[in-house]
Amino acid sequence: MMRLAEFLQEGITAATISRMEQKGTLNQLSRGLYQLPDALLDSNHSLAVAAKLIPNGVICYDSALAFHELTDRIPPYVWIAIGPRDSRPKIARPRIQITRFGPKEFDKGIKHYTIEGISVLIYTPAKTIVDLFKSAQRQKAFYNAPAGLAHVTQAMKDALRLRKATPSEIAKYAAEAGIWEKIVQPRLETLTLNT
Repeated sequence: MMRLAEFLQEGITAATISRMEQKGTLNQLSRGLYQLPDALLDSNHSLAVAAKLIPNGVICYDSALAFHELTDRIPPYVWIAIGPRDSRPKIARPRIQITRFGPKEFDKGIKHYTIEGISVLIYTPAKTIVDLFKSAQRQKAFYNAPAGLAHVTQAMKDALRLRKATPSEIAKYAAEAGIWEKIVQPRLETLTLNT
């Protein structure tokens, strides 16, 4: 998987790329992003594409949950977080949902993974759970919909059971996000009392 700029750096012209695409020896994944047609695709291929298109972005929310195998939901698009001052790219495909995180929450809990040879930034399970609690709290306030809280509570239960996150990690991120006492603490205590 390579961007047009990377081809140009290697001395391959845009005209050559266009001819390769017409002959079927190169597939265009998105504007300015190409891949060989016989390339082996990982189950997380869409995350690699998103990371290549938005290299400073971090996979978050349901996309991160799915990557960490903490949900049965298949996200209809890739959720990716950008920083407070990053420009919002316009991407037609693949389907990417961009969210902007504040300076205090954007740089925390990031791990590097390699998917199809691409470095992909993904939030840890504990950070993802806290981000989803914060998002669900906002949704409940606006739409009075408790479904988001049930979804993330189940994800937290699975993360604890599978040892992908510890109570102290979740508590740390929740305290930093300002949602520990009212939202996360009661749910976490209920889950840990039963173990």
